[in-house]
Order: sequence, then structure tokens, then C-alpha cells
Amino acid sequence: MKKILLALTLFFSTFLFSQTEYTSVSQLPDYEILKKKMKLDDVVTKADTPPEFPGGMGNFKRQFAEKMDIINVKSKSIDTRVYFIVEKNGYVRFVTATGSDKKHSDAAETAVRRLFVKWKPATVNSEPVRYLYTFPLTLKKS
Repeated sequence: MKKILLALTLFFSTFLFSQTEYTSVSQLPDYEILKKKMKLDDVVTKADTPPEFPGGMGNFKRQFAEKMDIINVKSKSIDTRVYFIVEKNGYVRFVTATGSDKKHSDAAETAVRRLFVKWKPATVNSEPVRYLYTFPLTLKKS
């Protein structure tokens, strides 16, 4: 039990979460992959009001960590980017993760899909818009 708690602490304490804003979808580092997996028509990456998870981003991070499966990470560092679209109705679609470790990317995608929660949609000129949300997950083992 102590080993599991230690592993969880090390695993989740090294994650860095942040929303990165791009002025255009085509500027995304993984654009070529995303355009094959997502419907990017009329998606924005910048809005007057960004989408909001119920309870704020702290709540999102906590729930994401709870839903993320524990995986055996063999590499010293992982760099995964998770992308999803918060639709005009507030629901999340087209979850895609890219990164150096396939197992980690799959686990991150699954964790977001398990958070079936309606967000407050992003707005531009007070109108709801489709918003491409992206955040990196990095893990650096000591």
C-alpha cells in the first residue's frame, strides 16, 4: 500500500497542467494529427471567455487525476499533449492525446472521456463557440 501511495504521489506531483493559447488552429504543434482525428471547422483557440469546468480548473485537475489510470512508465520523462473540443452546448468531444509514450497518451484520453461533465462553453461576442482546449502533461522522474 505504501508503494502505491508513493508511486501515486510521485506520479501526480510532477504533472504540469496549463492551457496554451494559439491564435490559429494551424499553429498547433500537432495540427497534422489533429486534422485527421477531429472536426476542426469553426473551432477557435482564443475566446473572449474561455470554457469553464464546473468548480474551476482546480476541480478539473483533481477529477482528471482521479480518473487517470495508473500506468507503468518506463521512460525518464513523458511529454503528452491532450486536446479536446468544448462544443457550443458545453459537452466535450474529439478527445485526442499525442506524445512520446502511447500508454500515457491513451490513459490521458480515457481520463478526459471519463469526465462526462458539461462545461460552460467559451464565448466570442457573447455567443457560444467551439473551443479547442489543449494542455500538456509532463512527467519527469528523478
